[in-house]
Amino acid sequence: MSEHHAHPTSPALSCRVAALQMVSTPDRERNLAEAERLIAEAAADGAQLVLLPEYFCFMGFKDTDKLSVREPYGDGPIQRFLADAARRHGVWVIGGTLPITAPEASRVLNTTLVFNPQGEEAARYDKIHLFNFEKGEESFDEARTIRPGEEVRTFDAPFGRVGLSVCYDLRFPELYRRMGDCALIVVPSAFTYTTGAAHWEMLLRARAVENQCYVLAAAQGGKHENGRRTWGHSMLIDPWGEIVAVRDEGAGVVAGNLERARIDEVRQSLPAWRHRVLTS
Repeated sequence: MSEHHAHPTSPALSCRVAALQMVSTPDRERNLAEAERLIAEAAADGAQLVLLPEYFCFMGFKDTDKLSVREPYGDGPIQRFLADAARRHGVWVIGGTLPITAPEASRVLNTTLVFNPQGEEAARYDKIHLFNFEKGEESFDEARTIRPGEEVRTFDAPFGRVGLSVCYDLRFPELYRRMGDCALIVVPSAFTYTTGAAHWEMLLRARAVENQCYVLAAAQGGKHENGRRTWGHSMLIDPWGEIVAVRDEGAGVVAGNLERARIDEVRQSLPAWRHRVLTS
């Protein structure tokens, strides 16, 4: 688990959160400008935490293109953008993912960075599970350009613990169990159209139901300049598995409220969280 985070004495009763859906391009500056627009829109609507999608800052024409925008951990235009946006708008910003320099020159870490409303880094998660998919003309093998992370990460927000995961991680329920008692799980993603249509909503709702917490998923959603088509359907799901808000396709904001009472109500009426036996 992540360390060096403050433990709030009593969780806030309600919090407005937003998933920002994008259709990112091979132009970093255009993507950052679009992300800024969406963060501002979400903040103006009252969001206290915003989640950007996987690869929000860059979707290149080929896998190796992301090496051109990688940044050393701790500094770079993308990291500065996230910190500045959090501070300027006074919100928690979960920065989807960005490519962070890895030990080997041919790969990067696909990293989520979290910034608090003061613009200070609050958590880092390196994506653990790497996507591999072959069907017809679709071919993906993230391990060629991404070094996998190794550690489960969470952080404490005013309304409770937040568990960090990315895209393909969604298919591995054991990861979420290791996060412990979360009020919110986030899933920044760039699901393909094919796998998204088949499994996206089903898996997100399952994670919410089995962990009895909210799930916020920010996706890439549309036809990209590189020819890829992503599934979209960014959404907020409550602890009973009900969809609070969703956006099918195109750039925009998906917002809703996290209610502590809703988590408590679900866990009291069906105490599955307490009934866990195989927790190791």
